[in-house]
Amino acid sequence: MDGVLLLSRLQFAITVFYHFLFVPLTIGLVILVAIMETNYARTGDLQYRRMADFWGKLFSINFVLGVITGITMEFQFGTNWSEYSRYVGDIFGSPLAIEALLAFFLESTFMGIWLFGRNKFSAKMRAFSIWMVALGTNISALWIITANGFMQNPVGYTLKNGRVELESFSALVTNPYAWHMFFHTVIACYIVGSFFVMAVSAYHLLRKKDVDFFKKSFKYGLIMALFASTATPFLGHQSGVYATSVQPAKGAAMESVWETQTELPFSIIQIPDPENSRNAFEALTIPKLGSFFYTNKFDGEVTGLKDFPKDERPNVSLVFYSFRAMIALGLYFLAITWYGAYLYRKNRLVESKKYLKFVLYSVLLPYLAINLGWMVAEVGRQPWVVYGLMKTANAVSPISLGQIWFSLVSLIAFYTVLLIADVYLIIKYAKKGPEGLSTAKGGVETYVS
Repeated sequence: MDGVLLLSRLQFAITVFYHFLFVPLTIGLVILVAIMETNYARTGDLQYRRMADFWGKLFSINFVLGVITGITMEFQFGTNWSEYSRYVGDIFGSPLAIEALLAFFLESTFMGIWLFGRNKFSAKMRAFSIWMVALGTNISALWIITANGFMQNPVGYTLKNGRVELESFSALVTNPYAWHMFFHTVIACYIVGSFFVMAVSAYHLLRKKDVDFFKKSFKYGLIMALFASTATPFLGHQSGVYATSVQPAKGAAMESVWETQTELPFSIIQIPDPENSRNAFEALTIPKLGSFFYTNKFDGEVTGLKDFPKDERPNVSLVFYSFRAMIALGLYFLAITWYGAYLYRKNRLVESKKYLKFVLYSVLLPYLAINLGWMVAEVGRQPWVVYGLMKTANAVSPISLGQIWFSLVSLIAFYTVLLIADVYLIIKYAKKGPEGLSTAKGGVETYVS
């Protein structure tokens, strides 16, 4: 692989990875904060006020630092991927412009009202404001995924003068690939947010600190986790079936299937090229499940990798094992949330120290799972930057290795500082707990030390 191409891909991958450490928590946590704000506005119960303040502080830290990482990411389309921008800018720019003008301003405006309007607006207005922030984060995700959806499944375009131009905006925004990816991604973000709330709550419950506060917080996180972890396998399955239908090479890599076949088994470990013996792996397969995963039929036909030119096959091992690790983590989330629901129903949650420790130590696993999912989606699309239209090698800017090295090292240093700041502040205030946050006397909110 060309050095400029390799470093440009590495730089963009690192940028997206850093940015996506902030985004899932923002999308998942804001919903829970909005529910807490709504309950306070509805009931006037000060417990909800304290909950919204505590979790809202952690959300705010993550939100602000996440915005910074997102801004720098978009500049790379002009610096490292100018040929890509020239080729598809007419289409790719539209959803990104709408995302900036609609979602970002919606988020920032109402975030300001929510953060600084404590003594100026009613509880109902603050609840409305945080719901608008939540709406903005989801709209932002929708338009960004719409842009990515075109890269995965080009629709609504025409080729003119060596460029891709927008022909149908409605086709772009109704792209089935984008909508499958949107629901799967957003619900996965809810797992990140809910496990974060559960983990922080578990930390304090293990120390018997503010038990009522964190037991109730754990309950809200658990309810969202139950919904998200149960829905994700179904949404992920449908997303995978559709992805395979439009990107059969990705589907073949996900199962490491080399020869086109029906009744494909699901393999636990990677199957080598069929020139080698497959018999050694028969004990590590589930009959017909592979066909079901990719076609919704147990006898469905899955196209093999040998039906594609070698230079149009993705990295099979990376896609194959990322997909399996994502599935394994999804099953783990399903098990741990349903077991948590059982313990909560039996009123044994606070006394179940082993379970609380499992939850606490699992806080980073949803981040891993969601990034593994993106690994499957993005690496599985290679070598295409726009599937079937433009290869990644043709999208890179005509720049020198020295320029990329400088920007790459600078970016890693800058993002690492932001990540350290984010982790430090979140851990600091998460450990501190709700002390020092708002209470009320005579209906007037104040702060106590």
